[in-house]
Amino acid sequence: MPSLNDVVEVANALESAAVIAMPDRCVKVRNRNSQCQKCEEVCFSHAIEVKLNEINVSGALCVSCGSCVAVCPTQALVPLEPTAEQLAARVQAAQQNLGKPKAVIACARMEARHIADPDTFAVVPCLGRIEETSLLEIAAAGAQEIVLVDGTCATCKYRDVVPAVDATLATTRALRNLMGSKVLLSRMSDFPPDIPEDPAKAVGASRRSFFTDAKAFAQEAAMEVAEKTVLDSLGMGRDEKVASIRERLKVSQAGKMPQFPAERTLRLMDAMCQLGDAPRKDTIQGRDFGSVTVNVEKCTGCGMCVMFCPTDALNYSELESDNPDTKLVEFSMADCTQCMLCADSCMAKCITVSDTVETAELFDFEPRILEIGKARPKPQLFGRK
Repeated sequence: MPSLNDVVEVANALESAAVIAMPDRCVKVRNRNSQCQKCEEVCFSHAIEVKLNEINVSGALCVSCGSCVAVCPTQALVPLEPTAEQLAARVQAAQQNLGKPKAVIACARMEARHIADPDTFAVVPCLGRIEETSLLEIAAAGAQEIVLVDGTCATCKYRDVVPAVDATLATTRALRNLMGSKVLLSRMSDFPPDIPEDPAKAVGASRRSFFTDAKAFAQEAAMEVAEKTVLDSLGMGRDEKVASIRERLKVSQAGKMPQFPAERTLRLMDAMCQLGDAPRKDTIQGRDFGSVTVNVEKCTGCGMCVMFCPTDALNYSELESDNPDTKLVEFSMADCTQCMLCADSCMAKCITVSDTVETAELFDFEPRILEIGKARPKPQLFGRK
């Protein structure tokens, strides 16, 4: 079995923790200059700490709301309760049992009231776990209506994540409208009228409830999930030894740190393309995509932006600049997750990342050429070479 030093502590506490931290993907682990605090800001239980190039999730403090998963721009936090695959399967099964092209997702607090038929809706600990990609994938799979049910949040221990849920809904609606989709998306404080009431069945099914399943999750099975998640992320097999994070994040001869695909963003793009043929607006604003610009007059050509970009959205171009004082960089908007690391690592502070993107460029899938400064050779003392 391989050594999993980076996740073994989390894996041992999986009975109470809902996520695994993937330090290779965390922008603050990759560079201490990163200003990203999204997971820490949304975690009202203070279970997440990111400092000194380390990210830690406390299983004892984590309440499984899942909001950190939804806001992380680089998927540095991988959900286990439920995984993305489990959530999709639950939604599909519930939709089939309901017999309508309608997907209903309820928080665990609503399930615990034992009002509705538990086979007709999917359950998550909190709606904070839901992100835009999941909702649009449900729509792309054929749902004509998506309903989120979370009761009275004012008295819920998860109430601090309400702004994050509202932001997810707002962005999802904007992306839906962008593609001209007619899928209905709503949030309710009670189950829809067409969800059958079956208190007896609901009570009988309580043993299969989300939290019961989570507590009964065997430690060996939990380790298996953790191990597979990490190995898949690193592109490794079980018979290979997992390198230390310092070794994994070592800068290559090409001057870049290891990258990983913006998998969730690519899934989101795929779902959007399935919902419509062409964008209906010239621009879209949100947290899922970013647009990078460079002030070439201030740029020193240090290359930090290219080196630290985690998703390979920035690359040196093979094209030559017509200006001898500049060189060219390719920017792929579809790969940009708005993590801000390029701007935070820029020593000249010449990079701007906007949350408003041109839809024509986003759906073109061709990189935009950026002009940056060309690094000048350092002067040598006394003519030494």
